Amino acid sequence: MRELVDLPVEECLRLLGQQYLGRLAFLRDGVPELLPVNYLFHEGSVVFRTDRGGLLDQVHGATVAFEVDEVDAGWQSGWSVVVHGKAQEVWDPDELERARELPLRPWAAGDRVHYVRVLPRAITGRRIA
Repeated sequence: MRELVDLPVEECLRLLGQQYLGRLAFLRDGVPELLPVNYLFHEGSVVFRTDRGGLLDQVHGATVAFEVDEVDAGWQSGWSVVVHGKAQEVWDPDELERARELPLRPWAAGDRVHYVRVLPRAITGRRIA
């Protein structure tokens, strides 16, 4: 029988560091929105790139959730990690310089020169085994 198990934070952090695609959840005009973003887990935060307007305007300063997972449909197993926190554009010149050195290349078209980080307030995870 399969069991749903809570993951310790250390395991959640390890799994966040192994993936590169997740989903960002936020409110747009009071309606939940969920968008895929490629990311890196860097210095304890989820970091992704975006362009001006649109997503940046919606999430900067907002409380968001970020989810990453992996499933094996054949074995009906997998895991999920959720980061709850505040999204902030990276403004500090030193932090921005470090962010630009990351191997984080946007998959979507456009310049995507703005870096956003999700500062975790809570990180939780579960595994089906």
